[in-house]
Amino acid sequence: MTPLTALLGIELPIIQAPMAGAQGSALAVAVSNAGGLGSLPCAMLGVDAMRGELQRIQAQSQPFNVNFFCHRPPTPDAGREAVWRRTLSPYYQEFGLDLGTVPAGAGSAAFGHEAADVLDAIRPGVVSFHFGLPSPELIARVRSWGAKILSSATTVEEALWLESQGVDAIIAQGLEAGGHRGIFLSEDLTTQMGTFALLPQVVKAVNTPVIAAGSIADATGVAAALALGAAGVQIGTAYLLCPEATTSTVHRAALKGETARHTALTNLFTGRPARGIVNRLMRELGPMSAAPPEFPLATAAIAPLRVAAESRGSGDFSPLWSGQNASGCREVPAALLTRELAARL
Repeated sequence: MTPLTALLGIELPIIQAPMAGAQGSALAVAVSNAGGLGSLPCAMLGVDAMRGELQRIQAQSQPFNVNFFCHRPPTPDAGREAVWRRTLSPYYQEFGLDLGTVPAGAGSAAFGHEAADVLDAIRPGVVSFHFGLPSPELIARVRSWGAKILSSATTVEEALWLESQGVDAIIAQGLEAGGHRGIFLSEDLTTQMGTFALLPQVVKAVNTPVIAAGSIADATGVAAALALGAAGVQIGTAYLLCPEATTSTVHRAALKGETARHTALTNLFTGRPARGIVNRLMRELGPMSAAPPEFPLATAAIAPLRVAAESRGSGDFSPLWSGQNASGCREVPAALLTRELAARL
């Protein structure tokens, strides 16, 4: 028993990280039923899809976490979009695709009242956010359901800000973590530090329970995080090869190969820094570039290239999200993995 298990009503202090595009309800159900906290990422789900997934989880497991992005919606910039499309034009020609037919898209949605309306009927026990917090009005709606609120901090300053807003637990996201950086008080990536450097500093600075996240891949890593003061851990990459995950074939192949040892932060796929396995697009354009439009507008022009490449068995244009330590990825049921992660507690 830790402060986190008591707070969230779970048996094991293990949260399955929400991984948009690589999972649905099945993974969340498996982890929750094994004693951890399963999570459903909702940033890429429409209202009807979200409702259906939540109903499936609610019918099979309790408690569970519902996760949302809460970025500021971008203002489309025709000039930046034109630069991005010119940058990608040679690749469109290579695949015989017509760039002119690709509409600009909004990409991942930020948490808003439409999503909150869906949650009114579900009343999840835990709601987590990435990129800070939504408006006070939306936070008040979440609290009205009795839900516990979690959010990610990538610096001590962000952790202190989240505590000042009354969150119930803080996810200390180390630089090693796969997927999007949760950074929100600045855009300065030099402020980002590794999990086991960030964790004890956040634990010392706040009175709120702290959850460690970032390339914790096995039971030894879980025990180490708790020894440094974490009340629990959030783990994503290790679950990507589980049969309950919807990880694509090319993504699974990359995770199982030597390429998984080389990851980098990149803004090419969405417009915001996120860690993934280095592939052709990242090598040729450079992982961080001034060309992509603001998050999440970069996604629309990348999508046709991803589809075309994946149809040929290639992940050259896919966001192969992964933490720096993919050694814990195994093709085993998520329930078994969850229990093994807690073996040294």
